[in-house]
Amino acid sequence: MNLYLGIDVGSVSTNLVLIDDNQKVRYPYYLRTRGRPIEALKKGLIEMLTSLGPGTKIKAAGTTGSGRQLAGMIVGADVVKNEITAHAVAAVSLIPDVHSVLEIGGQDSKIIIIENGVVADFAMNTVCAAGTGSFLDQQAARLGLSIEEFSHLALKAKNPVRIAGRCSVFAESDMIHKQQMGHSLPDIIAGLCDALTRNYLNNVGKGKDIKPPVIFQGGVAANPGIKVAFEKALGVEIIVPEYYSVMGALGAAILAKEAIAEKERTEFKGVALINSEFNTSSFECQGCPNVCEVIELYENGLIKARWGDKCNKWTDALNVYQEIS
Repeated sequence: MNLYLGIDVGSVSTNLVLIDDNQKVRYPYYLRTRGRPIEALKKGLIEMLTSLGPGTKIKAAGTTGSGRQLAGMIVGADVVKNEITAHAVAAVSLIPDVHSVLEIGGQDSKIIIIENGVVADFAMNTVCAAGTGSFLDQQAARLGLSIEEFSHLALKAKNPVRIAGRCSVFAESDMIHKQQMGHSLPDIIAGLCDALTRNYLNNVGKGKDIKPPVIFQGGVAANPGIKVAFEKALGVEIIVPEYYSVMGALGAAILAKEAIAEKERTEFKGVALINSEFNTSSFECQGCPNVCEVIELYENGLIKARWGDKCNKWTDALNVYQEIS
């Protein structure tokens, strides 16, 4: 069996997906990054590679997410793409006529408007926590609930309270005030879901032409309270796909499959990754006023890649060194 690997390295989660020649998902894997992307990626790769049966071959690999460059260098990616492209490709592969993609992750959120299978508009929020999953995680922990308990309690609300959602700090203080007034826990949690939805639509979705079909993906799509809040606010059905939490990785896998069709061989390093040790370091270049922060990747003690220099001074120097060696 030929398989294609997609990797999405984000600030909160690292996701891996294997698809076959028919783009059917064979291996979805979700794990927490916990601030250590290299360790999380290697753990996922080891579990995935050791689970493959005999005769199975990974023909290509693609990466996306905020850590896409790092992941691409480590695994030997055939394609490295931004999150907007990867999420849009995954959404279109599942629902060809999809128009709106709502994506909320742990620390950022985005909206993608698609027309005739092509991205027509998009917006991202990477600054405020009030419209992301980390905000819900924090409030669940404060209430002494698991995120699963927190998610389902919203559906039991009878009269959701209105909570200020423009800022995570104000939302938390408002939630405490509502508790002190005696509102029920389900009503407060439903109010938080409504607040996050309003924040998303007023910031990320502001001015966007949100029309059905609408897909909701990202880790927060696991929360039925947020899905209901979006349906109430938009007045349309919200579709949560089966692999909602790994859609970025799915898109990267599809893009890798397309990329290898135009190449003679894959760059993917394969099982050699299991026994390799990876480390990174960084330094500031003082060569010009840009003061670029240059990242270096080491594999088994040997420098393998550099990036981050706007003029490619250090990247080119490494390439020359590797050619001579």
